[in-house]
Amino acid sequence: MCTAVTYKTADHYFGRNLDLEYSYHETVTITPRKYPFSFRLAGSLREHYAMIGMAYVVEDYPLYYDATNEKGLSMAGLNFPGNADYKPEEKGKDNVTPFEFIPWILGQCATVSEVRKLLERINLVKLNFSEKLPLSPLHWMISDKEESITVECVKDGLFVYDNPVGVLTNNPPFPMQIFQLNNYKHLSPVSPKNTFSDKVQLENYSLGLGALGLPGDLSSASRFVRAAYTKLNSLSGESESESISQFFHILGSVAQRRGSVKVREGEYEITVYSSCCNTDKGIYYYTTYENSQITGVDMYAEQLESDKLVSYPLVTGQQICWQNVQK
Repeated sequence: MCTAVTYKTADHYFGRNLDLEYSYHETVTITPRKYPFSFRLAGSLREHYAMIGMAYVVEDYPLYYDATNEKGLSMAGLNFPGNADYKPEEKGKDNVTPFEFIPWILGQCATVSEVRKLLERINLVKLNFSEKLPLSPLHWMISDKEESITVECVKDGLFVYDNPVGVLTNNPPFPMQIFQLNNYKHLSPVSPKNTFSDKVQLENYSLGLGALGLPGDLSSASRFVRAAYTKLNSLSGESESESISQFFHILGSVAQRRGSVKVREGEYEITVYSSCCNTDKGIYYYTTYENSQITGVDMYAEQLESDKLVSYPLVTGQQICWQNVQK
């Protein structure tokens, strides 16, 4: 499963963990302003905002998992099995397939406010990319530096929710995710006081008792609580180094380790990659499961008036800085 998070210091940051048992050999992909997006049922965008993010590029088309455009608007799609429900084509609507949803939004919108207006006429259509690549059941978090929303297309229709915590995981639907925070409103970063009973002496037996009761399992419901608590109580300096370091620590609090979540015989879910995009500067940082060194790609180092995709394969092997030997 997956977790998406926003974070703000001097700049604004957006990123996610991609948790799967396999990889599609995704790449950090930059789509310049003149790359022609031809949508299956909704016309085309010959010119649009440039964007950078993680994508699986098929037939020269970027299937984005998450991305940020040059205006700082960001979007991520997360697995939403059993709840996502896409619709037939509908006249009078912008009929967009889910695999086109990220470029459709980021190509045209600069703010969440503009996204809300575009969503008023959208219809997410059940149309596969190809026979070999059927649609994934997804919901999405969309953020600018001021606000976040969650978009869910379910049997009852398309719903847009304010997301005040700037966090999204998978199931259950977002209203249930946010409601369950009520069960943890007692959590605090300070050591707890004894409210159990005044008839028994209970001591704080060690340091590190802050957040006592925070769920520790890897279910999406527990990861939502843990990521929200960690993010909302997070403290860091405002430098780029301090900010991105803290962001990756937030994602690390909900990362998947091989062996903890068995999907099927011999296959285990892992955090394939973690990303952190400085949405103000257009710099996309990432780590991979076997490479904990942070790697960065700067969108503005490329020719953004081009019509050609630019893709960088992920650095997946562990990068070790030796201090006392030459390797």
